[in-house]
This record gives sequence, C-alpha cells and structure tokens, in this order.
Amino acid sequence: MAEFKRPDGRKIDEIRPMKAKVGIVPNADGSAMFQFGDTIAIAAVYGPKELHPRNQRNMEKGTLRCTYNMISFSVDDRIRPGPSRRSMEISKISEWALEPAVMIKGYAGQVVDVHIQIIQANASTRCAGINAASMALAHAGIPMKDMVSSISIGKLDKQLVVDVNKKEEDWEEGEGATDIAMSFTNRNSKLTHIQLDGHITSKQLKEAVELGKEAIKKVYELQKKALKNVGQEVSA
Repeated sequence: MAEFKRPDGRKIDEIRPMKAKVGIVPNADGSAMFQFGDTIAIAAVYGPKELHPRNQRNMEKGTLRCTYNMISFSVDDRIRPGPSRRSMEISKISEWALEPAVMIKGYAGQVVDVHIQIIQANASTRCAGINAASMALAHAGIPMKDMVSSISIGKLDKQLVVDVNKKEEDWEEGEGATDIAMSFTNRNSKLTHIQLDGHITSKQLKEAVELGKEAIKKVYELQKKALKNVGQEVSA
C-alpha cells in the first residue's frame, strides 16, 4: 500500500515547524507567541482586576474571559474588522479549554482577561491561540494546575494526520476533510476541549484522540522551554 502523501510532504504524525516566545507585550501582565508553520498567535493577559459591571461579578470565584480575534491582514482575503460569530464562538471555546487548568477561586469578583490575536493564519488558529494563552497565563503568574496544549487532527479522505494546514483543511478528494481541534492538560492527558468539523467514525475518533495525546507532548515541551527562556524565541 502506497504511503499517504500530504500536500507539504510531512509524515502523517508530523507537526509543522513550531516557534514560541514568552514576554512579547511589555505592558501586559503576561504574554506569549505560539506558531505552527505560517499560523502565528499572540496572547496577552491582563489581571486579575475588578470585573465591571458589578452585576457580572462571581463572588465565589474569579472569572476567566478570553477574546479571540483574527487581524484583518492575517489571511489572503482581508477579514472585516470587529467581532464575528466565529470569533465569539472561539473565544468561548478557548475559555472552556483553559478553565480546567486555571486556579482562580481566590480571585472572587475579579476577572483575568486573555486577549488572543491571530496575526497570520494557515489553519489551526484556535489551537495556536490556546497554546499561546496557556503560556501567557503562566507568565502572568496566574496559578495553574497544569499547562494546556492544543493540536488539530485531520482526516483526509480516510487518513488521519496531525496538525492540518489550510490546503488540508480545504481537502476535497475522496470523502473530503474532517478537522478536529483538541486540547489536553499535560500531567494526566485530560481532554479539556474537542471540536469536530466533518464526519468520522467512533473508532477513528478514538484513534484521533490518541494521536493528539502523543502530538501535544511536543507542543508542551516547546511551551515549557519558552517559559524557561523568557524573551527568547525557541523552536522545534
């Protein structure tokens, strides 16, 4: 059986070249950049600070609030500025992915704001954003049980692949493309977020999750390296 050929020549379990850097926004409490190939995400953390308006305050624990945005020039076709349904959805998904690892019970009535900006996009933007946000939260000194690492798994026709790019996201051969974004904590590989766009069998979904668990080990190692070398760009 012939080996499956990906558009960019990668192996099926190969992640695009990754880069990361912590401490890139001087006026933020914590900040980070994470890059998968041509996809670049920047995250900046502000807080904890008092939440306004007052009627939105949770007096039992703090609030984690994520805002995801794609810069107008991040893709070939200019994006209309301002919030969209997609950006609001991914903002909420990013919160759900990060919340299990963030310990904000002691910040009752306060908010930790995480601003995620995609400055260049070639698929897997939400995963890059979550990776950057996790590093930025750690850099800001927000207590965390664990780091969160995120990766996309694709199904191209019948073949599972790690870290889809735009060409693979738009795959039209055979059964077409299925894109699965997933996030995990690192110590126990707990799945904190999974999102599926397309069609897949339950058997292949389990295989995809296992592929994701292996792939995020490489993501985590890069996140950890960047946090140990604040201000320096590291790569893998």
